[in-house]
Amino acid sequence: MRKVIVTALAAIVSGCSLAPAHVRPEPPIAASYPQDALGRSSEGAPAHTLGWRDFFADQRLEALIAAALNNNRNLSVAVAQIEEARGAFRIQRAERLPAISANAGRTRTHAGAQSASLGGAAGQPGLQDMTIDRYSLGVGLASFELDFWGRVRNLSDAARAQFLASIEAARAVRLSLIREVALAYLDALTAQERIQLAEATVQSRRDGLRIAERRLESGVTSRLDYHQAETLLTQAETELAALRLTKAQADNLLATLVGGPISDPLPSGLPLAEQMRLETLAVGLPSELLTTRPDIRAAEERLRASRANIGAARAAFLPSITLTGSYGYASTELDDLVGDDRLTWSFGPSISLPIFDFGRRRGNLTVAQARQNIAIANYERTIQTSFQEVANALAGRRYLAEQAAAQERATLAQRRLAAFAHTRYREGVVSYLEVLDAERNLFAAEQALLQVRRAEVSNLVTLYIALGGGALDAR
Repeated sequence: MRKVIVTALAAIVSGCSLAPAHVRPEPPIAASYPQDALGRSSEGAPAHTLGWRDFFADQRLEALIAAALNNNRNLSVAVAQIEEARGAFRIQRAERLPAISANAGRTRTHAGAQSASLGGAAGQPGLQDMTIDRYSLGVGLASFELDFWGRVRNLSDAARAQFLASIEAARAVRLSLIREVALAYLDALTAQERIQLAEATVQSRRDGLRIAERRLESGVTSRLDYHQAETLLTQAETELAALRLTKAQADNLLATLVGGPISDPLPSGLPLAEQMRLETLAVGLPSELLTTRPDIRAAEERLRASRANIGAARAAFLPSITLTGSYGYASTELDDLVGDDRLTWSFGPSISLPIFDFGRRRGNLTVAQARQNIAIANYERTIQTSFQEVANALAGRRYLAEQAAAQERATLAQRRLAAFAHTRYREGVVSYLEVLDAERNLFAAEQALLQVRRAEVSNLVTLYIALGGGALDAR
């Protein structure tokens, strides 16, 4: 009965934990997103249930994202960190169970006559050199801690939380990579279309310069008009060179993100104007970000780990009990090593009670508590950043659409104005300066329209990722 009581008491005590209970801090954000940017936010599919292949319409972009997910070095590092955390968790979890080892050995001891005489009277007859063999075989238990206060279990829980945090962090890296590849692709696509526009403009202005040169030679126009046409051409050529540099930089970034050259031919892509064929996204509530965003989930797991470490630091103030034991056989003859008369065993608990450590345990507890406060702040900051990203993207979804519509109207108006200026110049009503201004403004308006369209598509991609889009693909 006494053994049963002791065993039950040990089982009850070993279930205790000195770690603070895990409670999610109150999210430091508003209960809903800004109303002026929401619009029809309930329409469409929730972003976190929508795979990235279903969201993007451009097959060329899909192929680039797939290659990046296979080859990107940052993602490879994140995956390797998962394995590192998994191994650390397994090591710490193993501490909760006794480590039993088997051993077998042979020792040979030699004692000379002079050494043997030290154990008896000086000059004792019969002393001579001795060589003794000793064989052993057995199993042993070395320093197994009885986890009465939950120290080992809390360390295991902390390692598990860090392992789960590494998984969520890898998912966050995966989503960030999808976004970066999409934005780099859109940058390269926009630069290509702006280059095509600039090349057409350069060709048109070269034709205009030739016409101005013939008119100058014929005495129809002045040298001022000729030089103004020349200025228009050089401006377009300068812009073209800058756009080619932008395109080269965007291609280099895309190649880095993808992780290397792609051997298979890529499918055809869509022009920038058709990139708006994206799925409509339902926004939901800010509180849903706590479960849909992997970076928030990773921050919460790190908070769990910090609280478990507090429990381990608190347990260090209490006595620790460890068990050691061995069971086996020992003999001077190998032939009769195993037998009841050769049996050896040992068993013993040891208790360690800290008394003076000059503040070391108190310092460890202070460090653990400070790291919990840091984890809480990081968790709340991650939530605030997520809320800001979604709110900004929602505002962009509304106001960039309005900006794009206005820019389209402005471009059409500027195109009509440039045509009218050419007509007036041919009729001799105005100077070439008016044509110069109209052409310059038209070129700027067309370039601005491409940039606004790119910003609108990029903002929708950002909204998709900010809402946790593609999270199912990352599991």
